[in-house]
Amino acid sequence: QGVPYYNGAQPQADQFDHTSEFDEKDIADNKLIAMLIYLLGIIGIVVAFLVKKESPYLNFHIRQGIKFVIIETLASLATALLCWTCIAPVVGGVFLTALAVVQIIAFFDVCNGKAPIVRSFKFLD
Repeated sequence: QGVPYYNGAQPQADQFDHTSEFDEKDIADNKLIAMLIYLLGIIGIVVAFLVKKESPYLNFHIRQGIKFVIIETLASLATALLCWTCIAPVVGGVFLTALAVVQIIAFFDVCNGKAPIVRSFKFLD
């Protein structure tokens, strides 16, 4: 009978996974430095800038790392500025914890040689 809801169209590729855009050798050569971006934050970004070597894969992860740093900084500033309220420190703490979890997931994606875009940061693209 076939698969339910199948209309004959080809399965759509994940628009947020850009792994196929990069050369396998580029991924293999720069995977370790890309992991440092997610492990060390701003220090990892600086190291990646110094080692860059004109790698599209590394440039992609540098941009992703900068997004994490910007969001983390803005959330920390908002939490610090609104610390006199009762709810802002709690919401800020939960948000920063969720951000750390997303960063850990991104780290493991790099370990697997993938290049996904963090969907919740799409407005920074």
